[in-house]
Amino acid sequence: MEIQTMKKLEKEALKKSGTDFTRLGFALFFMIGVLTFSFLSNGGISNNMFLAVAALIGAYMAMNIGANDVANNVGPAVGSKAMTLTTAIIIAAIFEAAGAIIAGGEVVKTIKKGIIDISAFGGNSDPFIWAMMAALLAAALWLNFATMMRAPVSTTHSIVGGVMGAGIAAAGFSIVSWTTMAKIAASWVISPVLGGVIAAAFLFSIKKSIVFKDDKVKAAKQYVPIFVAIMSLAFVTYLTLKGLKKIWPQVVETLNMLPLVAIEMTKKPTLSTALIFGLITAVVVYFFVKARVSSNTTTLENNKASVNTLFTIPLIFAAALLSFAHGANDVANAIGPLAAINDAVVNGGISSKASIPLWVMGVGALGIALGLALYGPKLIKTVGSEITELDQIRAFSIAMAAAITVIIASQLGLPVSSTHIAIGGVFGVGFLREWLHLNDMGRTIEDDKQAIIDERKNLHAYSAELKTLEAKDTKAQEDYERIVELYKFIADEEKQIKTAKKSIKKSKKVEFVKREAIKKIVTAWVVTVPAAAILAAVLFYMIKGIMV
Repeated sequence: MEIQTMKKLEKEALKKSGTDFTRLGFALFFMIGVLTFSFLSNGGISNNMFLAVAALIGAYMAMNIGANDVANNVGPAVGSKAMTLTTAIIIAAIFEAAGAIIAGGEVVKTIKKGIIDISAFGGNSDPFIWAMMAALLAAALWLNFATMMRAPVSTTHSIVGGVMGAGIAAAGFSIVSWTTMAKIAASWVISPVLGGVIAAAFLFSIKKSIVFKDDKVKAAKQYVPIFVAIMSLAFVTYLTLKGLKKIWPQVVETLNMLPLVAIEMTKKPTLSTALIFGLITAVVVYFFVKARVSSNTTTLENNKASVNTLFTIPLIFAAALLSFAHGANDVANAIGPLAAINDAVVNGGISSKASIPLWVMGVGALGIALGLALYGPKLIKTVGSEITELDQIRAFSIAMAAAITVIIASQLGLPVSSTHIAIGGVFGVGFLREWLHLNDMGRTIEDDKQAIIDERKNLHAYSAELKTLEAKDTKAQEDYERIVELYKFIADEEKQIKTAKKSIKKSKKVEFVKREAIKKIVTAWVVTVPAAAILAAVLFYMIKGIMV
């Protein structure tokens, strides 16, 4: 038996090592391909080797974003069984790449969020290039480590920490905008709290309006179209604001060609315009879903599982739209510094903004999709099932929180992380489950406590009667049998008391959120910026030492 077990373990180990080797091969092939393409296509430019190496690091960073960050978009859908892991990877890869290429930022600020003052470099492009390379590599290495540890962290905070650390190493502490850094630190609390509260609020409202009703089918027929319409409103608004900035002029021009449509041309979509698009979509979706639900209610059973099925398709759409918006926005984390290096190498100077060549955007888009396919499953499983148990309703609430929180925060100017929002949403639904469970158990606990009181009264009565009989010191058969019966009653009552106490104790220990997961993830969040910063500073000095 032991030999068979060892052979089985050996076979599994060989299979795993073979899979890991294949994944590594695909990753290396992609990075080397990017290196070669960049070197050959920019052969006539001085310092083109810097650009080629930076492109390789950018490809590495993009794959790490795909492996770590994208899990937040599809993890809840996979954990709830709304879609399989393979389906989720395919959908996310397609929509992440599409979002990056179609709607990725036309112009990326080379110094994310104004972290450092580029004037401190004095127009000297070499230290600037070294700093950007160090920042990009440090962020990528930190994300790689976090993925290995199954800790979903913010890619934005990773690159911010890298830029800060490399900037300090290059030009001192005065180069950093500490006000901006304070806002980023505040987002460690703002993002997960907002995401958790909104996700919990949606989950509670769905439970209150549908799940807790006696006639769940009737309630679903009434309220499911409303919730899906709200989802449509939130996601179209979110997508318009965050994902269509690059192609907004073309969108406006196309819409203005339609009859009775006249939209004012602006550089980017406004909240009011986005809300109008969202409302129009929500109305259409409401009537469509209402008709679909009405036709399906005759086949639904009056239970929670049937209600869950009604949220499956909306959840798949949510995962796709979140992936598109993520690709449009967070691709800059992979290629922002690369675009800065490209601009510095090509133009021989430093500028605060840099246009992104198509090949650079392609590196980011393909890298994110490839990283997700090769290494994304680890974090998808962590987000989807290793923090708290998810079903379609809970996953739907998390997706809603992700979209709505970003809209609110962007309009209020609050710095938030999409990763922290999504994980906060997972925590929020988990803690709500604990709270609801404790409330449900409250009545049971009170009943158990009253049962203990009653049983103790009976116990005292039986004990008193037993003492009276024993005091008579009689051997009459009836008295003897009565004494035996009383001892049996006493034993039964003591057993009932112990059972009730165990029930109370057990109910108080129920936890729907794994505390170890909270500790690991929160720790990773807190150390992301300083860890990336320290690593970037070390890498900058190494690069400088090699080049000088």
